[in-house]
Amino acid sequence: MTQVLTAAALLVTAAGVLSAIAAYTVSRWIGQALPVLLDFLTAAGLLRLAADVSWGSILVAAAVIAVRKVAALGIAVVPRRPGEDLSSTEL
Repeated sequence: MTQVLTAAALLVTAAGVLSAIAAYTVSRWIGQALPVLLDFLTAAGLLRLAADVSWGSILVAAAVIAVRKVAALGIAVVPRRPGEDLSSTEL
């Protein structure tokens, strides 16, 4: 079962990278692609955690979740679109 979960984590990671590339290609905005990638990486981390319950796996999963939350907060604070002139935005 451990090998199946490890292989599944690898497939989810690869799917996440491809999905993030596709999201960036369509939107041309990293704010759309980054959450997609980090969601897939969170899923892969949780699969790895299910395969091998150790402190290292727990720390990796927690780190990915923390990065996801910080990145989502950063994207929400400064929403912008490609080509948007920041000098013309009203405060």
